[in-house]
Order: sequence, then C-alpha cells, then structure tokens
Amino acid sequence: MSRNYFFALAGNIGVGKTTWTNLLSDRFSWHPFYEKVVENPYLSDFYSDMSRWSFHSQIFFLTQRFKENNQIQNTRKTCIQDRTIFEDAEIFAYNLFRQQIMPERDYLTYRELYDSMLSSIRYPDLMIYLRASTWTLISRIRKRGRDYERRINKEYLAQLNILYDTWIHMYAQSHRALIVETDNFDIEKDTGRLKEIIREISAYEHQLELFPQLSTI
Repeated sequence: MSRNYFFALAGNIGVGKTTWTNLLSDRFSWHPFYEKVVENPYLSDFYSDMSRWSFHSQIFFLTQRFKENNQIQNTRKTCIQDRTIFEDAEIFAYNLFRQQIMPERDYLTYRELYDSMLSSIRYPDLMIYLRASTWTLISRIRKRGRDYERRINKEYLAQLNILYDTWIHMYAQSHRALIVETDNFDIEKDTGRLKEIIREISAYEHQLELFPQLSTI
C-alpha cells in the first residue's frame, strides 16, 4: 500500500469505542490511538464543576487529538482512533457553550484554535459511528464503574446524542461514514454481526489485505 489507512470510531460516552478499538486493533494489527481520559488532569474537576473547568478539559482533549492526528499522518501503519478531533469541537465543546456552561469568551478562543487546526489535519478514510440510546449508554457507563462518570445525567447524554446524529449526517455528506447501531449488539459476543460489520468496512476500502483474518472471526 502506498500509504496507511486511517479508521476512526466516533460515538457518545459509554457507547463502547474503546472496546471496539481493542478488538479491531488486536484482530488486524492496526495501531490504536486511545482517548486519553485517565490522563486528563481536569476531567474529575470538570464533572464536579463544569463551568469552572470546561475550557481546560476541552483544550486538553483538543491538544491530544491534534497530536495523534500528526502521528497518524507520519506513519505507514494502518491506524484506528478512539474518538476524533471533530467530536471534541462540534459536539462536546459546542454543547457546553450552547448550554451556557462554557463562557462565550472561552468558546470563541477554543473555536479559533480548532478552526486553525482543520487546515492541517487528515480526515479518516472511514468514520465508524457507534450509535446507542441514552438508556443503553447509562447502563454501560454504570457497568464500567468510573467514579467521575457517576455524575453524568441522562439529560446531558441525550443532548449529546442529538448533536451526534446531526453531526454525522452533515459529516457523511462529504466524507465516508458507517453507522452501527449498538443497542442490541455485544461486539465481544455476537461474532456473526461483527463479521458482517467488518465486511462492510472492507467494502468501503476495497482493500481486503487489511483484513487477512476475516475468515477466522
């Protein structure tokens, strides 16, 4: 291949992006880029006081995602990314602003930085959007048991879901995207459905050499 392929997993909090990243990167030897949640020094403070720490937390995520994108552009390995820079800005930061949690001054500064980054980032070859209902997200968040996530309420998740659906619709008009409904799909157990999805992904790329283990799923 003349260059690496770049897959990205998009989706709301708790939808299962990290599980998907683990499985696909292990199965096909893709290089994973995981969301730096634990490493974010502001995240616990953010969930305690969103207005105070929203800008700090979002700047951390934006910076990390931009660094990852640069690494993806400078490698020949096929990569898979757990959440994208687009979601940071178009969904999470925007939601904080429209709910008057992030002050306008901070949001405009954040947005100016994000817009300046767009001209130099690489878009994924395929965006895989994992969709789930609010109640499914709540169930999965409770199951994984992160202390700081216990303060996330269903209204916050529901609003993010609305923004996600709007965003992916717009994104798919000019870039390749695959939507996967996950409410009744356990990726670790439903190997038949997983195999179907992998075939859909491979069909987008027309590069079956990316999936040498497809028959073993």
